[in-house]
Amino acid sequence: MKAARSGTKDGLEKTKIAVMRKVSFLQRKDQFEEEDDAGYLDVAMSEVKHPPPQLSPMPEGLTSHQVVRRHILSSIIQSERSYLESLRRISQEYHRPLLEADPRIISPRKIRPIFYRVREITQCHSMFRIALTSRVAEWDSSEKIGDLFVASFSKSMVLDVYSDYVNNFTSAMALIKKACLSKPAFLEFLKKKQASSVDRITLYGLMVKPIQRFPQFILLLQDMLKNTPKGHVDRLPLQLALTELEMLAEKLNEQKRVADQIAETQQLARSVGDRLLSKQLNSKQGSLVLCETLIETVYGERGQVLKSKERKVFLFDDVLICSNVPIVQCVCLCFSGKALLGPPRLYQELQELQHDLSVVEEVTLLVGTLQGTYQNLNTTVAQDWCLALHRLIRIKEEQIQCANKCRLRLQVPGRPDKSGRPVSFMVVFNTPNPLSKISWVNRLHLAKIALREENTPGWLCGEDDGKTMPPFWFPLLACHMPVFATKSPERKLEAALHHPVHCALLGFSAASTSLPQGYLWVAGGGDPLQGQIEIFSLNRPVPRAVKSLQLGSAVCCLEYVPELCTDEDEDAVPKSPTASSANLCVGLDDGRILVYGSMDTAAQCVLTLQNPEGCPVLCLKHSSLFLFAGLRNGTIKVYRRNHELWEPEPCRSVSFGSEPVRTLLVLDDNVWASSGNTVTVMDTSNFDLQVTHMAQAGGGVWMAFSEGSSIRLFHTETLELLQEINISTRSTLLNTGQKMRVTSLLICQGLLWVGTAQGLIVTLPVPKLEGIPKITGKGVISLNAHCGPVDFIVAASSSLSPDLLKRDSWCDGPDSACGGEERSDSSSQESLQQASSNQGESKGRGRGVLLQYRLRSTSGLPGRPLTAQGDEVSQSSLESLEHSVEDGSIYELSDDPEMWVDRVSSVAVISGGRGFRRLKERGVSNRTNTESSENVLMVWQLPLTV
Repeated sequence: MKAARSGTKDGLEKTKIAVMRKVSFLQRKDQFEEEDDAGYLDVAMSEVKHPPPQLSPMPEGLTSHQVVRRHILSSIIQSERSYLESLRRISQEYHRPLLEADPRIISPRKIRPIFYRVREITQCHSMFRIALTSRVAEWDSSEKIGDLFVASFSKSMVLDVYSDYVNNFTSAMALIKKACLSKPAFLEFLKKKQASSVDRITLYGLMVKPIQRFPQFILLLQDMLKNTPKGHVDRLPLQLALTELEMLAEKLNEQKRVADQIAETQQLARSVGDRLLSKQLNSKQGSLVLCETLIETVYGERGQVLKSKERKVFLFDDVLICSNVPIVQCVCLCFSGKALLGPPRLYQELQELQHDLSVVEEVTLLVGTLQGTYQNLNTTVAQDWCLALHRLIRIKEEQIQCANKCRLRLQVPGRPDKSGRPVSFMVVFNTPNPLSKISWVNRLHLAKIALREENTPGWLCGEDDGKTMPPFWFPLLACHMPVFATKSPERKLEAALHHPVHCALLGFSAASTSLPQGYLWVAGGGDPLQGQIEIFSLNRPVPRAVKSLQLGSAVCCLEYVPELCTDEDEDAVPKSPTASSANLCVGLDDGRILVYGSMDTAAQCVLTLQNPEGCPVLCLKHSSLFLFAGLRNGTIKVYRRNHELWEPEPCRSVSFGSEPVRTLLVLDDNVWASSGNTVTVMDTSNFDLQVTHMAQAGGGVWMAFSEGSSIRLFHTETLELLQEINISTRSTLLNTGQKMRVTSLLICQGLLWVGTAQGLIVTLPVPKLEGIPKITGKGVISLNAHCGPVDFIVAASSSLSPDLLKRDSWCDGPDSACGGEERSDSSSQESLQQASSNQGESKGRGRGVLLQYRLRSTSGLPGRPLTAQGDEVSQSSLESLEHSVEDGSIYELSDDPEMWVDRVSSVAVISGGRGFRRLKERGVSNRTNTESSENVLMVWQLPLTV
């Protein structure tokens, strides 16, 4: 280096050679050496001074809930003891022997990254064990455990330590794998340690336990909460503990996702030779949407597979990049083309069979006209031919459907030809499973939506100096459209609801890209003597109006009542086709309640409920046995359910005062009713008034008020105020200069949606579990807004058919590997006759909570594969210390979606109000795209969730 600085020729040549060999001239201190001890105090724990927790013998006279809670507490103690023992084994049986080995097995510079943050995690849980011991000792007198989890795991240190460990885990496993290949002594060391252990668990199996720890805690606390009766001193602390643990899990998920995105993008940028592309990739480190290794397949003219090759495909928010494996060359594919599905050769064979069937049917008719009798030439034989062709057609249709599930064909634009005409080419990929195919089709569809002007940007972070958020982080505005065909300044939107209807005819592509299946009912009023309901089909990427209902009175509210499906309801209500089906209730300004049967193809009214006073029905809610109607005169009408839907008589009336009953909320056996500035909780078993509390409206209930910009969270059991948020602070960056007022609330997919009188929409993050829905992060404001108040915000959700996730054994054959346009009968999709298909969402079994750590493949790592069987000894693990190729996913129960995916959910959020406008990032309005007097729907589409 001195010679190079002095300008000597010899030094310059040596420097060039060193650079070509990628020799590092700067010796930087290892970051793990600098950070390993930063901010953490190593404390020795004495078993004598701090004995492990021990539950005392079970006393007599305990209730069934107390017995179950003791068993769950015993599981927590045993689980924590096993976890600390695993951490101790990592340190004492692997980390320390490797550091003290003489001669060295591997370099200490490689040992530190492998065991990064293990000691700090051990310290956190050692302190938790001390507190757990104290709490277990007094369990019979206090029976309280939730607050201990809140105090122990709400500290920022826990998040920092676990985040460092989780983000480093993939790199640590890669170092282990590389060391096993290059250092035979290290591989022999791991084999000896595994063989000498009692349970034969590997280093890999031990080090994955910190990743599993918080899902285990969440599952245990969920069980504890289910067995904690209402009014118990531990109920609210358990709900708060679930909230804290889910917040911690979500933050770990997000940080792991970002770390994996950056790692994948950096690896891609380093591997490509194009400097311009490498520079673009370095600027896109936070915009990677999806990355997966797929199989590119090339077919011959007859549909046979000519060759196939692994390709790694990267989907960014504005470009699709395909590279070979390993990455040495990349091709950029913009997705201005379209994704096509289906095998053309199979479609051709299907058409040939259909042609033959039509010919045979004509032959059958001709055979029936024969005068004589001939062997093997009669009507019976001809009908057998038709039946055989029908069976072949059905098999061919199943083959086409199966081939669609794992074949992804992308039609992408290429370079223009010599004449300047655009040229496109086809790329065919084979996905590992149907769920992967669904994810790619859905993400490609959303990536196109994210490039629209309405989503660039779509949201503004209200507490981060006006920072706009990139697409895919928040819901994408799929479309905005007028509600009514004719404009009317007097007409006002009153309510909307989603009527879920599963469409059996909806194809694979449509199911992956369309809005949640079913229909959207939107009600409008204004004129007291005239009301209107517009019905939109959601079985497509954009809602489509299919029917309009004209009513003789203004519509005030809507309520969807699903079919009865629980055992208790079946015992309580006699079965009948009418009572078991779902229906929709419409509350009118003249006091009537119209009940529409959802199975009715004409959407006809099947029942009318009237109140003698003729008082307007402002709100409707239902429980399993009752329909509650809130009236303008402060009364609630209660209709009982029977085999004739709802009994008009006898109708029970409960008075809440003179103020209108504007909002109802059914929680378990109670009904919350807001009248004026009072919320009254009513027991539905005897309709007694239990308690009165100031406020209005989900463990906790968020309430909004007729005036002011604050929303408040109350506990559903103790009615304790848990949180208060001022929405106006989220909108200061928009400089509206107007007083904020909340007009609508919705909780959906971990977001609290707040609509305001100024037309603004704010979202705030909340937990998804049965804990307390506290706001856990910063709020964001949509830059797409209404010109007037947000009249409603509703959610539409449906589950994809389980058949879409299944893959038959023969679908991997060459006959099923093709592509083509998937056909669907659009007219049948839009017909209301689809209502005869399966209703509502199927209730899948509870899968618990899994942290979605999407770790890159670790196939070939030494040690027994960690599977859903836990730590049981496997004979195969004793015979081989190698992971199979199928064990590439660290923390998913199985790579087969049929094994672990209960359902794939499609969710959309729809708001209604007057007009549509785009907001500036620091101004009131950029421009208005629709007339402010026109009623408009805005539809946000969310990515498919597993």
